[in-house]
Amino acid sequence: MESGSPSYRGFRFPAEIISHAVWLYYRFPLSFREVGELLLARGVIVSHETIRQWCERFGPQYAAALRRRRPQAGDKWHLDEVFIKVNGVRQYLWRAVDQDGDVLDILVQSRRDAKAAKRFMAKLMKKQRRVSRVLVTDKCRSYGPAHRELMGSVEHRSHKGLNNRAENSHQPTRQRERAMKYFRSPRSAQKFLAAFSQISPHFRPRRHLMAASEYRAEMTVRFAIWDRITGVTTLPPTA
Repeated sequence: MESGSPSYRGFRFPAEIISHAVWLYYRFPLSFREVGELLLARGVIVSHETIRQWCERFGPQYAAALRRRRPQAGDKWHLDEVFIKVNGVRQYLWRAVDQDGDVLDILVQSRRDAKAAKRFMAKLMKKQRRVSRVLVTDKCRSYGPAHRELMGSVEHRSHKGLNNRAENSHQPTRQRERAMKYFRSPRSAQKFLAAFSQISPHFRPRRHLMAASEYRAEMTVRFAIWDRITGVTTLPPTA
């Protein structure tokens, strides 16, 4: 088991089943009941409420472990915001990705004004512990004041056509939002999307750039990493 692996003490089911259930929920657009049905097909009887508790408990821990394993993010940050529905009310999901499309941070907020942009940029800088070389945004005017106050020395490119990287990163979230119908609260949306933004991309390599054999080899490595960070198994030390 890797140092810092989650503790399963007090849980009736072993780590293998818990981590598999969490993987199913965050990787595919499934409900808790549907995850339970897939487990039932394997002879595992567990309620949807138990699966919900597993995902809420271990999803953020698994996501944090995956984030710690990633190399340092690129120095070109793309920021974008998109509306989502939370219990029928419009909220805004702010997202930052680097030039490779890796998610740097997300934040659910009720507004998309300059104050909201500043709050997101401050959170992003705190998590990354640095500023970027280039900041790319769309034409939303909220970014200007926040950029001047927090990242005045950073080059700011504001052009809708330059920000496809960030806009494309919203697509898995949109797919999941449709499957879930809605989020119950801003807090639950933030918690789910923060974990989802780390777990889902881990199992989504750029398949269109790979031959079938390369894709299978890459996925084998990624599943091995998942088993390690969830405490299911250990990997031999790398050279």
